[in-house]
Amino acid sequence: VELVTKMISGVNALIREDKQLQSFPLVRSVNSLVKKHLSPEIWNKLKDHKTATTGSTLMDCIVCAVELDNQHVGIYGADEDSYRDFAPLFDPLILDYHGLSSNFSHTSDMDSTKVTVKIADEGPIVSTRIRVGRNIEGFGLSPGITKQQRIDLEKMMEKAFGTLEGPLAGKYFPLLGMDGATKQQLIDDHFLFMEGDKNLQLAGMERDWPEGRGIFHNAAKEFLVWVNEEDQLRIISMQKGGNVNEVFERLAKGIAAIEKSVASSAGKKFQLHPKYGYLHSCPSNLGTGMRASVHVHLPGWVKAGRDKLKARCEQLGLQPRGSRGESGGDTGDLFDISNKHRLGYSEVELVTKMIEGVNALIKEDKKLQ
Repeated sequence: VELVTKMISGVNALIREDKQLQSFPLVRSVNSLVKKHLSPEIWNKLKDHKTATTGSTLMDCIVCAVELDNQHVGIYGADEDSYRDFAPLFDPLILDYHGLSSNFSHTSDMDSTKVTVKIADEGPIVSTRIRVGRNIEGFGLSPGITKQQRIDLEKMMEKAFGTLEGPLAGKYFPLLGMDGATKQQLIDDHFLFMEGDKNLQLAGMERDWPEGRGIFHNAAKEFLVWVNEEDQLRIISMQKGGNVNEVFERLAKGIAAIEKSVASSAGKKFQLHPKYGYLHSCPSNLGTGMRASVHVHLPGWVKAGRDKLKARCEQLGLQPRGSRGESGGDTGDLFDISNKHRLGYSEVELVTKMIEGVNALIKEDKKLQ
């Protein structure tokens, strides 16, 4: 009796689980965080749900991990709702990626006066660049944003850019209908973002290209905003040399001016999660969304070995790249050095950590030469 009962109970369990597995997606990125954290239980609980802002599903969020085999994270937020509605998958994945415990708290701090350290030796530094992402409430994030939402957001931002004054004042260049001369100038300035990224295409971020997208920059070309690329706004401050403090101060003033204009003209705020800080399309950018970087010559570290530079940067909480970016190849002794972390640290902390780390690398580089 016991054996027959056990067999019947077991077969019932197998049949029930088989039905769940029949609809469970085959995740091609077998080493991704989606593969690690997505269970049949989570999938069956959430697979039919659609978010209120953009009508997006869990499959819309994980499509890159399902269709591609090279993803590390493998998930995008389609809108602000995604991080709430699909939290059983997003929450553990976010904590895993950022190496944080469940009781962490994120605090934003854009007060540039609190950065009290400076680059000690600007000689080896070619340029400084700090960027953040921002997204505005009521509109989908780039993977899920509707065509009308994207157009409405662009119009709102054009209006906001028109209110910027002084050194921040400039001009907005929509991609739609852009003439050849303007396009070439933006390419020459290394300002233009292009279509053709496989991840962004598959995630839905290049739909209706190039409508609703554009670039703003100030007269000095030191303050730049991309509209409706991977995030609704990519806000960038940059200049030649190593005055990181000045670049951060300009960024903070620009963000505050845009935030004030959007609030006064449209009654909108930036999407801000109580736990994860500023929301972004990719969970890797949650929190500050900040990447503070310098291009710096490090011939001593090249001599010592790139693996040793990478290991030293890891100790300092930094990330080294070639100066042409992640896949730009060898660029001699010129490196892009940036903060590694985004979430769990304030903007002031990340900029301070980057400056202190770069100071250490330059000092050690001279000894290694």
